[in-house]
Amino acid sequence: MSAVTIAANGSRHHPGKPRKDGGSPCPGSSFFESLTAAQQFALLGLGMFLFFGAHNVLQEAIMKVPGFSFGVMLGYLEVLSVAVCSFFERKYIAKEEGRVAPLSAYPLLTMCLLVSSGMSNLSLNYINFPTKVVFRSCKLLPTMLMATIINKKIFLSSEYLSALAVCAGLVMFASADWQLTPSFNPVGLIFVSSSVCADAVLPNVQEKLFRQGSSRLEVTFYTNIFTLAAMTVTTLASGDLMGMVHHAMRDSRLAFFCAVYTAIAYIAISTYMSIVKRFGGVAAVLLATARKGMTLVLSFVLFPKAFSWFYVSGAIFVLGGLLAASLIKQSMRVIADGAERGSPPKDAQDVEHDVEVAPKKGSGGLGSAAVMQGSRTMKSVPLPLRR
Repeated sequence: MSAVTIAANGSRHHPGKPRKDGGSPCPGSSFFESLTAAQQFALLGLGMFLFFGAHNVLQEAIMKVPGFSFGVMLGYLEVLSVAVCSFFERKYIAKEEGRVAPLSAYPLLTMCLLVSSGMSNLSLNYINFPTKVVFRSCKLLPTMLMATIINKKIFLSSEYLSALAVCAGLVMFASADWQLTPSFNPVGLIFVSSSVCADAVLPNVQEKLFRQGSSRLEVTFYTNIFTLAAMTVTTLASGDLMGMVHHAMRDSRLAFFCAVYTAIAYIAISTYMSIVKRFGGVAAVLLATARKGMTLVLSFVLFPKAFSWFYVSGAIFVLGGLLAASLIKQSMRVIADGAERGSPPKDAQDVEHDVEVAPKKGSGGLGSAAVMQGSRTMKSVPLPLRR
């Protein structure tokens, strides 16, 4: 999934006061701002677990519907949700008008999001849901690889150890899936790995538009509306779009699942990014890691499947490695920001959509929302897909 904040430019604002971006305070914000920080964190954390949990459970439930083999349409529904919701947020809440970036800036973004969303969900036709979740979490690996090859960057030994742990976990998970899942096909691993690589490229292109003055909502809306148009053409040509529509017309349960799945995608991402904005990167990283662990547990509990301790070991290695790498980057950012300002910063707010911390301005590091995709600063957080 990509990510969203309530304020168009990521800035803090007080209820009842005009925002710097020209928008008005969101309805209900006065009540929320009156709560203590602990109460706000509890509500946002509960909302994130609830909506992301429902989103991920519905994703697997849809794939379990008899006769449903249109995994790519899950990505289509997510892009549709983000395109529509970002339009209304931009127009009626942020009250943004016009466009800063030229239309020529969006074909590459559209291609990256198309590959990220399409390949990620198409992989569910070949691998089981927990394997897809684990592989989708591993943007760290292609990001480090690209930074090493392109920018000749040398990482800390602890970061290499974290990457090694992630690799070991992926091997364990894939081997368990290979042995225990009758429908397993290595093509699924190729698809989900392709989506992760596209996710690693996407934020660097987005960051360029942000530096040119484009807002987070502008980039989110135009990227997703062009991707929606492209996916409509490709899914019509492949027959997936009409196939899903006809299937939903015959199966009211599938229609209900798809409707709810589309509706809550944007809400789930918004709760996560509100935590990022209000409570900083470390809290967001810890909750994101716990949320992915919850997703894996729910998948095995609600949708019984063959079990292996390789799944448990693999998940521990992957989530532990990602958590360690994220906290290392977060602490390095706090130290660097403190050195630049001459004093420790009050909070660290630059984080990546799902787990990884965004690169410093001007660097070529990692990157989400969303939609949900990629790294960015809190002044311009794009919306990723995904999950």
